[in-house]
Amino acid sequence: MIAIKIHIIGGSGSGKSYIAALLSQKLHITHYDLDDIFWDHRSNEYGVQAPEDERNRQLGEIISLDAWITEGVYRSWVEPIFAAADKIVVLMTPLPVQEERIWKRYEERIAGAVPSKKREKLEGIHNLLAWNKSYNLTKLPHLIRNWAYTDKMITVSDNLDILELLPASSSYGE
Repeated sequence: MIAIKIHIIGGSGSGKSYIAALLSQKLHITHYDLDDIFWDHRSNEYGVQAPEDERNRQLGEIISLDAWITEGVYRSWVEPIFAAADKIVVLMTPLPVQEERIWKRYEERIAGAVPSKKREKLEGIHNLLAWNKSYNLTKLPHLIRNWAYTDKMITVSDNLDILELLPASSSYGE
């Protein structure tokens, strides 16, 4: 196992979960989807946040590990992840590609073709698409322009490019 801490950030449908799983296999490091920490999947309603103290406790447990891959769209509550990460991958996947993936994922979940903890409804998908557009066009660029972590940042528009930029290597430590 390579001792490296990687965080992947990008909009919904940018390919964070997909590339985190591939990197996890390539580097033999456990990856964590921060949605699993942020949202209360035990709730009967979609979009209910988990208690803040529980989220922070789980985040702290991940950070204390020697190696990890985390992925999520979140900014402020994951500041400790940004600080602890060796590399921060920013996925700048084109917005039309993200929107297509969001719709496909929704349709697969509704059809039962893909297991999901989420209880999405059509209205929620429309809200997600609007939020995601704002995130990609305004929030993420603002974060990048004003970030203290540009020295750790790797920006890609195709998530598979990261496989070439982060080779399995002992240069990260063992």
